[in-house]
Amino acid sequence: MAASASIRALLDKAIDYAGMFPPCALQLESALRNQASYVRSPEAWMLNGFVLPVEQFDAARQFLSEFDPQHPLRVAALGPKTTKADAFLDGLGKAEMAIRSLSISNVDLVSVSHLEMFLPDDVDPASLKEVRAIVGKLPVFWEAPPEKAEQTIALIAGHNSDDGTPTFGYKLRTGGVTADAVPTSAQIACALVTAATHQLPIKFTAGLHHPIRKFRDEVKTKMHGFLNVLGAAVLAAEQQWNADQAVTMLEDEDPRSFAFTDDYFAWREWKIDAERLQYRRKFVKSFGSCSFDEPRDDLRALKLL
Repeated sequence: MAASASIRALLDKAIDYAGMFPPCALQLESALRNQASYVRSPEAWMLNGFVLPVEQFDAARQFLSEFDPQHPLRVAALGPKTTKADAFLDGLGKAEMAIRSLSISNVDLVSVSHLEMFLPDDVDPASLKEVRAIVGKLPVFWEAPPEKAEQTIALIAGHNSDDGTPTFGYKLRTGGVTADAVPTSAQIACALVTAATHQLPIKFTAGLHHPIRKFRDEVKTKMHGFLNVLGAAVLAAEQQWNADQAVTMLEDEDPRSFAFTDDYFAWREWKIDAERLQYRRKFVKSFGSCSFDEPRDDLRALKLL
């Protein structure tokens, strides 16, 4: 079955392949070989970046022959995790140097789509100005814990409005390998609605392997679905939802609530047409998944691919 225009709009470049991370935890070579096959697959349109820690950039160079100019390696660079602003700025400088070096030396085989990095508590607006001087125009997504989503989004949005080039976004952790790593629907809804209010780019990581929310034995809790999360993000922005309305969608476990046609995407009585969906996706970017197979298999089972 051919994918409808609306499912293509919702999932275009939506998956950052994170095969080196739990629970898959593959070695670099195996994960890159997977990526090389995925970029040549019929569903390559769903792929965004290959999540690669900057400290692994040098090791990755030896596997670039797996790629070619028609099927390049698109990297989602992952910076080091630090807890203090001074170490953070130091780590960021090293990450930027590694990104520049990788991009310059293999320009037709590899590109860096964006940087992701954890934002320490003591980073303030002045620090973000220093950051901008370091990273230039590279899009960056700053991660902070779900309980700090509102204040972090406000901090980043304040910087973007002052700076004139709004390439900083927020990265929300939506799960993990244990039940306590899964944020509540209310925490996710708050982040989605706050980001939409500020027109701030948002991306997600962890726990979104499956399209629809359901209980999973492997984590002994309900895992969020990527159609719920991406769908709620675009509809919250388009329909100016409050957080309660977003929670209702995030907690819907019935695939029949979701409709995809060539003209529109709908959840229950709420609709967004395919063109507006493409526009909203400028702010709802992608999600990291250690599997590219599970999302595709589940979408096929739902007859959406």
